[in-house]
Amino acid sequence: MSRSGPPQEWWTAAELAASGLPDLPTTKRRVNDMALRLGWANAPGKSRKRAARGGGLEYHWSVLPARARVRLAITGAEEVVKPVRARDEVWAEFEQLGEQAAARARQRLEVVQVVEALVRSGSRRDAAVRDIAKRHDVSARSIWNWLDMVRGIPPEDWLAYLAPRHRRGPTGGTVIVDPDFGDRLKSDYLRLAQPSFTSCYERTRRWAAKEGVPVPALHTARRWYQRTTSTAMEVLARKGVDALKRLYPAQIRDRSGLHALEAICGDYHRFDVFVRMQTPDGEQVVRPQMVAFQDLFSGKILAWRLSHSANSQTVQLCLGDLIEHWGIPKHALLDNGREFAAKTITGGTPTRFRFKVTEEDIPGLLTTLGCEVHWATPYSGQSKPIERAFRDLCDRVAKHPACEGAYTGNSPDAKPENYASRALEFEEFRALVDAEIAAHNARPDRRTEVAFGRSFDDVFAESYARAPIRKATAEQRRLWLMGARGVSVNRTNGRISFMGNAYFDEWLHEHLGATVVARFDADALWDGLHIYALSGAYLGFAPCQEKVGFFSAEGAKEIKRARTNFTKATRAQLEAHRRLNAAEVAAGALGAMPTAPAPPPARVVEMPVPHKRAARVSRASAEDERPVEEVVTSLTRHRTARGARVEDERDLFARALEFEASLARGEALTADQARWLRGYQTHPDYRAQKLLAEQLGQGLRG
Repeated sequence: MSRSGPPQEWWTAAELAASGLPDLPTTKRRVNDMALRLGWANAPGKSRKRAARGGGLEYHWSVLPARARVRLAITGAEEVVKPVRARDEVWAEFEQLGEQAAARARQRLEVVQVVEALVRSGSRRDAAVRDIAKRHDVSARSIWNWLDMVRGIPPEDWLAYLAPRHRRGPTGGTVIVDPDFGDRLKSDYLRLAQPSFTSCYERTRRWAAKEGVPVPALHTARRWYQRTTSTAMEVLARKGVDALKRLYPAQIRDRSGLHALEAICGDYHRFDVFVRMQTPDGEQVVRPQMVAFQDLFSGKILAWRLSHSANSQTVQLCLGDLIEHWGIPKHALLDNGREFAAKTITGGTPTRFRFKVTEEDIPGLLTTLGCEVHWATPYSGQSKPIERAFRDLCDRVAKHPACEGAYTGNSPDAKPENYASRALEFEEFRALVDAEIAAHNARPDRRTEVAFGRSFDDVFAESYARAPIRKATAEQRRLWLMGARGVSVNRTNGRISFMGNAYFDEWLHEHLGATVVARFDADALWDGLHIYALSGAYLGFAPCQEKVGFFSAEGAKEIKRARTNFTKATRAQLEAHRRLNAAEVAAGALGAMPTAPAPPPARVVEMPVPHKRAARVSRASAEDERPVEEVVTSLTRHRTARGARVEDERDLFARALEFEASLARGEALTADQARWLRGYQTHPDYRAQKLLAEQLGQGLRG
């Protein structure tokens, strides 16, 4: 029997987009735009309201473009074949059924299996259906429907395909919502502003009515949204990344394989208490911060220090307290903050991810001591077990009765009524923190996997007694002290003035005026300074000098006694080093002195040519041209006339020549002879006699 038209005469926009007909858009939105542009809805008898749920319009095939109508008239639209649903989808839906629906599916499976068994035994199918219908009190039509539901399906999947489907809609699938409607509804609802679902639905419904998009009922849209949107996606879109992270359970780590001091965990905590304490800007009221280190095996807090801010110096000193009292840990789980990632703490660690990491980095404290550093995930309290202890201290310290009036609240909108009415003194607050941490460690009935009702102290002590513990040497203990460059040693007495205190030891005299590096504990300046050279070499320890009363007699006696002992010790040291007297040293030095060589004679004498502007010299008179011998003779007579001398000058000069000849031969002189020769060689008579001897020869001596 022939048809005058296509099998399907009325089409929705979605069906036309999926039909594949020529000259038609492939999306529903564009089909609606085409219908609006060509006025399909205004053509008489060519449009009608859709009878199914959701509403919308359907268009008669005659309004379609010519080529689309020809295709429908010649070949007809493809027959809609009921698709066979995928096996995984059917089983997924079966798992969502209630117990009652699952029981009905098992009842149908039993009936179908009996029918098929009778057919395989030789019975006719219709007879088997009628017989089983009577036995199970069901209609034969129902059994035929069940057989149709599993036709072509493997027997092992019949149970899922026989499950009731009426509650999932007439199509046997899931709830259908127009894609454009659903996209706009989700985009409006999945925002950080967290609008209500009803308000988003109303806005989307108004838009759909204007655009001619089918509108599902509110409960239908809600069920569609819940089925197509995961909880994790909704949390991420409406509450952010941090809320999404909380959906994922924290990792459970086993501590039973550790031992005491094998691994520690460190972090900073700011107390919600106003405390008056010293800062670099003077005394101020601040919220103090505490750096603490916890043993990961037992949970015991091993070391802690308070400061006005989070800084690497306090971390360094707190680590020093831990190593000094307990030992060197093998592993350290640290927060990735600047105070822990400072090069003085973890320098040389390749995975520091803070500051610039270079091969020339000086190893930090933990790196030098061979402690492996592990970095916790930033902004993740679950990664640091010590955060659990900090939560306890928030309640037991910040809300302690001693802090009444100084408690700030844990957030700006949680301030107490007596906010900032008082501030604790630092020493008072430190004593409170020390007491509460001691109580925290000693509290029994701990329910950890290693405590079993014991306290953290008991667990740590038991493991510490039999665990291999590494202790620090005296040289290693100085590594965690703070260093101050540019400290000068007094040029006069060797004293070092540092942070209002004076430090001195006798060995500092070897470094008068030098610039050195001082390592110290900021909380124990009176314990003294460890002094290093700028090159890093250790020089020694300088104790702190205590001040005494201005008129203190005991203080005066003490310093006098110390100075006397110092003087005696220095004199004894000098005598031990100075084993020769001055005369013995002088004699040895003179005997080792070389003899000056005689000047060589001039072979060619050149007469100087006077300058034309030089003054003319008058010719010498007869008196001036007298021989030198006469001049010497006259000088001798003149000196003799002035008075007799103890010894003639020529005899003294002859004696000096004998001593000089002895020294030239390598013979030693006595101390008196050497002293006389040195004195005579500087006398004018010696120089005059030597000049005469050089001009007249040896005859002058005799």
